[in-house]
Amino acid sequence: MSAHSNQTMSKPVSISQRLGRLQFHRSGKFRVMQVADIQDGAKISKDTVALIAAACDAIQPDLVVFTGNQIAGYAPEFEATYRRRRWSAPQDGVYVPSGDGWHVVSREAGSADPILIARTRALVVKQARQFLQPLIDRGIPFAITYGNHDFQCGLDTVELDEIYRSFPGCLNPAAPIAASVTGSAITSDVADISGVLDSSNAVSAPILGAVPVADLDKQIAYPCEPGTFALPVTSEDGKETAAGLVLLDSGDYAPGGGYGSPSTKAVEWLRRLPSALAAKSLVFQHFPMPQMYRLMREVPAGTAYAIQGYRSFDRRWYVLDADKTQPGGYLGEGISCPDEDSGEFAALRDSDGYIGAVAAHDHRNAYVGLEQGLMLGATPTSGFGSYGLPASQRAVRYFEFDQRHPDKPRTVLLEFGDIAGHASSRSVYTFAMSRMPSSGDVPSARSVDFPLKVGKRRIDVDRCRKAANEQQNLPRLTLMAELLTTLSDSLSIKHRRRRGSRTAK
Repeated sequence: MSAHSNQTMSKPVSISQRLGRLQFHRSGKFRVMQVADIQDGAKISKDTVALIAAACDAIQPDLVVFTGNQIAGYAPEFEATYRRRRWSAPQDGVYVPSGDGWHVVSREAGSADPILIARTRALVVKQARQFLQPLIDRGIPFAITYGNHDFQCGLDTVELDEIYRSFPGCLNPAAPIAASVTGSAITSDVADISGVLDSSNAVSAPILGAVPVADLDKQIAYPCEPGTFALPVTSEDGKETAAGLVLLDSGDYAPGGGYGSPSTKAVEWLRRLPSALAAKSLVFQHFPMPQMYRLMREVPAGTAYAIQGYRSFDRRWYVLDADKTQPGGYLGEGISCPDEDSGEFAALRDSDGYIGAVAAHDHRNAYVGLEQGLMLGATPTSGFGSYGLPASQRAVRYFEFDQRHPDKPRTVLLEFGDIAGHASSRSVYTFAMSRMPSSGDVPSARSVDFPLKVGKRRIDVDRCRKAANEQQNLPRLTLMAELLTTLSDSLSIKHRRRRGSRTAK
């Protein structure tokens, strides 16, 4: 048993936790839950915690995967150690939030007072304990990768990895210091993890050796960098690897503008990993790849519900392509991918060792589709501390792997309104439309591609299809009226809650 085992419940919910390794059940199933973009400060919204807890109770996952931006590094409590960009020059002015708006702070990047760093570390530990407690209480292991806001609190991914490994159930392995390859010469440079080459233009050579995982006695991992590693899942009889789960640090920001990409080392590691795992893997990461735009259909700018692309795609307008995406998806904002193609998609496709990749980052997008044999997906925000969908639609994504065909996992969103009831938050930051069209004939991810019962509630697919058909006929000119109606309903609910609370007192 692990050193943390005494902090978990006597009979863990996760069967893999009981077995000491990630393993398919006797039923032939293996369950994974993805939590995307908690993106909150030191105090996590209790609705975020309630969603995680309710989802764990509903599906009893073997593993929970956090796909970046757990931390809103720009939150006021991290002001003293805030880093706008990793490469910020000495005395580079950065904007940080304060109670009366935003103001400029100038300090040397990486030179924060050790006392302030220690305070930030304590705040991150406090924050992590809140969203991890539902997992710890239920004995469910977890794995974490990073986004573009985590490091902004002032702690790098090495430090964040150490913090998360201090909690019971963490499967993040200690990442090795990798050698670098320049031509045929091997040096001992520390692997670059910022998504850009080091000063010598060396390309880090990935190490594919397996290491033990502290919190599951029989589990191994293949580490590359902090936030980038692979976890093999063994077959029901424990004799072979049946599937792989890869967490990928997809970068943060690009020096030339826009979002970053996985490091060159990580992409090369992805190319070589299938030879070590001998099973197909599903990749979990924060940023979507540019190729995810291929799941969209370009339309004229005036098309109802069309969404404008992001940066290098911003002169085009898109809707989900119903021929390429599963029913139940929706597009609520442009896909915020890097400007440059890192080669990740080609690495996944050409190696023939991957199921696909699932991203986060775009808080209002949810879709799953197929492109050149790879499953590509997006998961909306699970958090209540940042922008996104209305409270009832904030969600986690559930994956069910079947050992008979582990390269074809089934997936569905579990929405707050379906599994946790009414949100306690008085307001949630949303923007644009409160409803969005979906691919096919299903209005939202409440409709699924396989039967699912959540607690005592079974999702009514026929009802969703009927609502979708009605929504598809909704004239664009009525959107403002619809939005005003939604606002009116929200104010009415708040009024009833306030009146009820006064009566209770």
